Parts: sequence; structure tokens; C-alpha cells
Amino acid sequence: MDQASRLRDMVGNGKGIKKKLMAANETVDAHQDGSGVRVISVTSGKGGVGKTNVVANLALALTQSDKKVLILDADLGLGNMDVLLGLNHHFNIQHVLTGEKRLEEIIMEAPGGFQVLPAASGIQELTELDQSQRLFLLDELDILQDRFDVLLIDTGAGISANVMYFNFAAVEKVVVVTNEPTSLTDAYALIKVLTTKYQQKTFKILINQARNAAEADRIFRQLSQVVDNFLGSPSIDYLGWIPYDEHIPQAVRQQQAVLAVYPDAAASKSFVRVTKSLLTSVNHLDFEGDIKFFWKKLVDSWQTDYGN
Repeated sequence: MDQASRLRDMVGNGKGIKKKLMAANETVDAHQDGSGVRVISVTSGKGGVGKTNVVANLALALTQSDKKVLILDADLGLGNMDVLLGLNHHFNIQHVLTGEKRLEEIIMEAPGGFQVLPAASGIQELTELDQSQRLFLLDELDILQDRFDVLLIDTGAGISANVMYFNFAAVEKVVVVTNEPTSLTDAYALIKVLTTKYQQKTFKILINQARNAAEADRIFRQLSQVVDNFLGSPSIDYLGWIPYDEHIPQAVRQQQAVLAVYPDAAASKSFVRVTKSLLTSVNHLDFEGDIKFFWKKLVDSWQTDYGN
């Protein structure tokens, strides 16, 4: 039996897997010591899993928990955080690099009080930065250090180089998965590449659009079993689940986060619970996870591959 067949068989079989649930009552806020900005990528192996919606609602829930949040729309070429939130922007990081704008001038405030950094259309130029431009960008980022507690990165879907770079540069990685065989297999592929090529070992799994807690738990077990059997070393932690909820498309049509317009909806309550788990999770990681470190790591990885 080839590996693809074995993988499909394992996706359909959740037996014998040790459940890895994050125990919130045994954890503490990793940033109570003021260790810097928490940099979290939200990613997926497959498109269409509701990742951008997840980012927007997590940002709002974090803001409601008294955290200062910045979203980076890093879905290159297909960034739509501005559309989802009804924002209009004319400038991005490219205008900072050309000297037309300061970094703090291009950041937009979204409904609910969090901030958005529109970077999608200008991010490709970062592959071609010379040393002086890199230093200039890092100096600009110093401005943001004291303004935010959390940087949420809305990555593209799939396993392209740019998606990998953003995930590699982030200290924490949240992988969004739905109850579709393609979502499970693509999430596994994403984790495999990050593990084998980029030596990333820790991932948080968020199940989206589940019918109930039992279904979400089954999806997590299936993915965890595949990772255990084929990769072994990564730590796969269960962050929580978001239910399928008709209030979400209704909120999208209003260009707002569901938590903002339907705070009592089932999905909204789940976003609050997931945010609490995120805030109480211990990160056994290097806490050089601030915004400046993130960008330095990101640009260095680009420069290595592109030879500049």
C-alpha cells in the first residue's frame, strides 16, 4: 500500500490515538512577564476553511480581553481582510519602503478597536530588499513595539514558499481545519513541510465549521493520528472548535465580524472560548517573538532563498 492510500485509511480511523487537549487550568499567560509582542500565524492547508473570518473574530475577542492587536493580511495577491471588515486603503508596506509613508501611517483601525496592516500587494518586494532597506524596515517596526500585545498573521492557504515563510517566522502557528478529507490531508501536508523543511515542531489545531464538539474532537484525533504515525515529532495541541453557524455568512454580508454583530451567536461564544484558551496556553518557545524579530526572520529567510 502506498503512502497516499495509508494516509486516506488513517484519516478514516480515529482509534488508538492519545488525545492531546490543552488544559487551561494548568497553564498561565505566557506574556504576563511583559516578554514582548506575541506573534501568531493563522494558516491552513486548504482554502475555503474560513481562515480570514477566524482571524478577524480572534482579533476582536482579544481586543475585548484588553489586548492591543494588529492583523497582518499576508495572503499574497488574494488578501481580503479589508473587504471582510469594510475597510478602504490606498497604501501598504511598499509605500513605506519607497519613503512615501511611515509605517504607522498605513495602519488602519478596524471596527472593534484592533488594527490592520495592509501588506498583501506590496509584500513581494520584500524578496528583493537590500541591506539598507532591511535595516530601515526594522527601524520602522520599533515604532510598533510598544503599541501591540499580539500580531495575528492571516496567511495564504497551501504550501507555497510565501505561506511557509510567514509560518516559519511566527513563533506560534494555528492551523485551521474543517470536516473535509481535503482539509485534513492538506493540513497534514502543511505540517509536514513546516516540520521537515523548516524544523517547526509545535502547532495549535482549530477545528472550524463543526456540527458539534464530538465531530470536532474526531477531526482533531484523525489529524493527530496521521501526524503521529508519519511525522512523530511535532506537538499537535487542540486549541478548540468553532461551530457551523448561519450568523457567520450574515455577518460577512454586513462586512463585520460575527462577534461584533451577533455576540450571543454560538460561533461568537466559541471564538471567546478559543481566545481564552489561546491566552492561557503556555508556549515552550523562544520568546524573541516580537514584531521586529518576526520581520527579521521573515526577510532573512526570503533573502536566503532568493540569494540577495
